[in-house]
Amino acid sequence: MRGCRKVNSITERLQSLFPDMVEWRRHLHRHPELSYGEQMTSAFVAGKLAEWGIEVRTGVGGYGVTGTVRGGRSRGPRLTAALRADMDALPIQDGKSCDYASTVPGVMHACGHDAHTAALLAVAKMFAENKDELPGDVRFLFQPAEEISPGGAEPMIADGALDGVDRVYGVHLWTPFPAGIVYSAPGPVMAAADEFVIHIRGKGGHGGLPHQTVDSILVGSHLVVNLQTIVSRSVDPTEPGVVSIGKFQAGNGFNVIAETCSINGTVRSFDDKVRETIVSRMERICAHTGEMFGADIQLDYKPGYPPVVNDKAETERFFRVAESLFGAEHVQASPLIMAGEDFSYYLQCVPGCFMFVGAGNPAAGIAAPHHHPMFDIDESAMLQSAQLLASMAVSYLSGSSR
Repeated sequence: MRGCRKVNSITERLQSLFPDMVEWRRHLHRHPELSYGEQMTSAFVAGKLAEWGIEVRTGVGGYGVTGTVRGGRSRGPRLTAALRADMDALPIQDGKSCDYASTVPGVMHACGHDAHTAALLAVAKMFAENKDELPGDVRFLFQPAEEISPGGAEPMIADGALDGVDRVYGVHLWTPFPAGIVYSAPGPVMAAADEFVIHIRGKGGHGGLPHQTVDSILVGSHLVVNLQTIVSRSVDPTEPGVVSIGKFQAGNGFNVIAETCSINGTVRSFDDKVRETIVSRMERICAHTGEMFGADIQLDYKPGYPPVVNDKAETERFFRVAESLFGAEHVQASPLIMAGEDFSYYLQCVPGCFMFVGAGNPAAGIAAPHHHPMFDIDESAMLQSAQLLASMAVSYLSGSSR
């Protein structure tokens, strides 16, 4: 697997496995499982790996599965590259009417994890069939529970998934990007994703006697407005940050002033200082708003996944590898993405690169965003992601810097 022959060999071998990728992906799409409950998915993956003679560990940090292919052409120090795919689905009713639509009520693969798993299975099979040509070892990480914090990455790492690993690579199929184009960038590429809940207690009462109450809805409304000033007035405008309210709950009668109110939202950031500024301002705004209205306000701030931060040298490898595979016109620098990903934990332990493969195709009706009932992917993106993962691993293991 050297030079152009290496690229052509990987491409040709994975192209021959593309029908299998489609079959596996559609099977998983029909049978989705939620975070922390990926029992059948885990068994499916482990069964395939064992069938191909790959060293398998199950129950890794929960329903995680790892597989290792040991190459026969290692020279000098033995190196190991890890490739990761997530496996969990979401609590969303599938709105599609295709023959591979989810058969599980209220659960669907609405983020592409079925395709991530299928593509990585193809890479595992290819390397298992050609291990004598592999210049090192490859560890396959099939991770549960990416969609919910705390996710599956940390338990897998604690259970030894990265033991002996020198580099780690991951891919996300991304429908906002067009199929045929791949993306990445050095440094932060995906945001820290935190959650907060604000509990407000005022004094309830009759809607006709507001002077005898402390209106928790009024207090909450002021909070919503004031929280929006944090990014616009307290954060450096050159630094990205988001404070979004997703849920506002209060009251149960049209003529009753609500005693309690709860506000639920998210904070997104790429820089620790920005994150700290936002939290500090939220605490002060809550305290002073409560004081102003005579309400008790409690902020429950829940730090989530840290930002996904790509290694500079490994991102440079991405551009070299991707351009050799697809041509420079099909490789772009990724914009910052405010979604979160627990691939961040792998990158805190081992240098690596997280990459995006365009999977949207509006001409074919594939335009729904992630976490949407009509979500689907252009399945050709699976082949690109498999090529990218396999080629990144071989490039590192062969000591390539070109």
